[in-house]
Amino acid sequence: MQVYKFGGASVKDAPAVRNVAAILRENNHKDKVVVISAMGKTTNELEKVVNLYTAKDAAWQAALDSVYEKHLPIINDLFDGKGDLAAEAVSAIIEKVKTFLLQNQTHNYNFIYDQVVSAGEYISTTIVSHYCNSQGIVNNYLDAKECIHTDNAYTEGKIDWKKTEKAVVATISALVKDGFVITQGFIGCTPEGFTTTLGREGSDYTAAIFSYCLDAERMTVWKDVAGVMNADPKEFPEAQFLSEISYLEAIEMTYYGASVIHPKTIKPLQNKNIPLEVRSFVDSNKRGSVIAATANTSFLPPIIILKRQQTLLSFSAKDFSFIAEDHLSKVFSVFATHRLRINMMQNAAISFSICIDTKKEKMENIMEELHDDFHIVKNENLTLLSIRHYNTGIIDRLTKDKDILLRQISRQTIQVLMREF
Repeated sequence: MQVYKFGGASVKDAPAVRNVAAILRENNHKDKVVVISAMGKTTNELEKVVNLYTAKDAAWQAALDSVYEKHLPIINDLFDGKGDLAAEAVSAIIEKVKTFLLQNQTHNYNFIYDQVVSAGEYISTTIVSHYCNSQGIVNNYLDAKECIHTDNAYTEGKIDWKKTEKAVVATISALVKDGFVITQGFIGCTPEGFTTTLGREGSDYTAAIFSYCLDAERMTVWKDVAGVMNADPKEFPEAQFLSEISYLEAIEMTYYGASVIHPKTIKPLQNKNIPLEVRSFVDSNKRGSVIAATANTSFLPPIIILKRQQTLLSFSAKDFSFIAEDHLSKVFSVFATHRLRINMMQNAAISFSICIDTKKEKMENIMEELHDDFHIVKNENLTLLSIRHYNTGIIDRLTKDKDILLRQISRQTIQVLMREF
């Protein structure tokens, strides 16, 4: 058993979907679970629907209809105008979302978000499954909610591993007898049957969950790059290909924000010693980067990670007392409750500073809860630079002429929070 994951760029249009089908055909598609993300920028378009809806803007209906209209040309191209079944299935997904929004009574943004945005994965998997079957690449379509069980933490669902493993083993063993399985990334199910999501870009994590539960031989992530690079090639054209890295190095990279793999992906694979390969769907004949326990990482170059749209929150006690353990405990508790991850933190005598992704609703709720106890200063539109295996030259080059707000350094890693001009 192997698990493949195809991201949004790999299924962004009709030629991309044909390419995915070709990869599956060339790589013995049997005995595989194939996890697929939403097509292209569909998630962003559905987020727009959510934001219009929660703002009570009637334009949400037109925005939702446009999601269907953008997928229809892809269907027509793939099926030469004979894709009625696929088009009807996609239309039904859109109508289900519309019905939910018209009948919804809750104001819980995260709950609404998950019920709406998850439609992107259902649309993409429906189209790819129909197309593969039409080409004789026999597959079974699986609703991930049948297998991936979570708690009620909408937008950041926590996996119920025992229930999920039991469901995955039972469901997949039956389905693979008649062909491989196509399912959605990013999606889970609450005990009450509502949809949760596993965090932005969570399809990698979904593939790792299936890999763990099935004791997979290997997990493969197909991307638009040759494999794992020491930096984002879109930001750094001189980025170097890394043929192999260890689980530990991969965990460090994802912790600091490397976008090549979702942060939660590595641990389930490491627990069962399942190799993860990152390969290019553009040049599928080439081997990619392998993440495994036995990887040699003694010759790694500096690994550069940039995270933009960062916010710095600085807390100081209103009585000007030292920031002590009781203050920190309160701050950490509120962040944990709202499941907002801290990317960097620094303690001074009378202040405590935290760097976070700019997630406005969660951030505003946190500031409201802590307002009575702390003075809070907010700096937005910042960039967090992290360099693993740094040297002086690269630090100087990447921070030159930048307004530096925080700097933190350890044996292996330096982090610099800065404002770019």
